[in-house]
Amino acid sequence: MDDEELQRIREKRLRELEARLAQQRSKGQEQPARVLIVDESNFPALLSEHPRLVVDFWAEWCGPCRMVAPAIEELASAMAGRVTFGKCNTDHNPRLAARFGISAIPTLLLFREGAFVDRVIGAYPKEAIRARVLRAFGMEV
Repeated sequence: MDDEELQRIREKRLRELEARLAQQRSKGQEQPARVLIVDESNFPALLSEHPRLVVDFWAEWCGPCRMVAPAIEELASAMAGRVTFGKCNTDHNPRLAARFGISAIPTLLLFREGAFVDRVIGAYPKEAIRARVLRAFGMEV
């Protein structure tokens, strides 16, 4: 893919997200859930506050991480109230990344009731991530 094609894809996804947001607002629905920022200082609290937590370990320089980011944001919105999503920049939080043996990014770690339950390494499409999340948390499709 060349840069122009990637830009067209990004713009198309942005328009789709904006349209979905406008539709939700017109129906009086809540704002979509936001993806939380996870760092070494707030991680323990997030684990205890959120029964189902998915943490995306990423870095700004990581191309595959940028490909996964829109999927994480869409899933956070679609699964709001059932699953919480967060992002942890590995460059800013090296001890947290080392604690979980993060050696490749993007890596998603899934926690249920504060306990680690699954790991997804690599850039997967939204539906593949969704399926892993549902399976790991024992949720229905």
